[in-house]
Amino acid sequence: MLKTADFCGIIIGNRPRARRPGKGNGLIMSSPIGDKRAVKIFVLYLLENINYPLELCTISDIVMQTDYVMFLDFAESFNEMTDAGLIEQLDPAEEGGNPLFIITDHGRTVAQGLKSDVLPSILDKSLTAAFRYLDFARRKITTDCEILNVNAMTGECDVHARILEEKRILFDAVLHVDSINRAERMKRNFEDKPDVIYRGYTALLAGNMNFIFDGKKE
Repeated sequence: MLKTADFCGIIIGNRPRARRPGKGNGLIMSSPIGDKRAVKIFVLYLLENINYPLELCTISDIVMQTDYVMFLDFAESFNEMTDAGLIEQLDPAEEGGNPLFIITDHGRTVAQGLKSDVLPSILDKSLTAAFRYLDFARRKITTDCEILNVNAMTGECDVHARILEEKRILFDAVLHVDSINRAERMKRNFEDKPDVIYRGYTALLAGNMNFIFDGKKE
């Protein structure tokens, strides 16, 4: 009798044999997460945990949040998963709208059976980013961060970060920093985790110092 992992491997595709780069091999750069098999596990894991229908463009956006998957690999893998019955296409939520997609029971079996083939840290980080994107999209939240007033001699500059919910300002801060490199790191971190920074900022202002230690679990 086939084990669950073996059965899932047949459905989603077994691991390809490793090929060394060399002349005539015709190797194409794959997604940072790995081959298309890993891409499929990654997408199914996200859809299993989100657990409600989404438009294709939204699924594409949440998959791209953490840069582990290249768009072409996603597009090819998604079509193959719908053909294999791992993802089901549903009617649009409203007339004239785009079709919706949801993971099937078959897809859940594959996601649960093979998720250990992808690093848990990658899955956890990507799922957190996906939920944040969906929450921000639902609330029409946008973020913006820019580096201003750069001193060409000393490298000192200002970092201006904002979070807006429609037209309402949730967060607006300007920090003066001593170097452009530090400013660029701060900008990247804000763009990567605006929700964490916002929660930390409000928690610290409210006197909740435990957030510093709790944040290590993020």
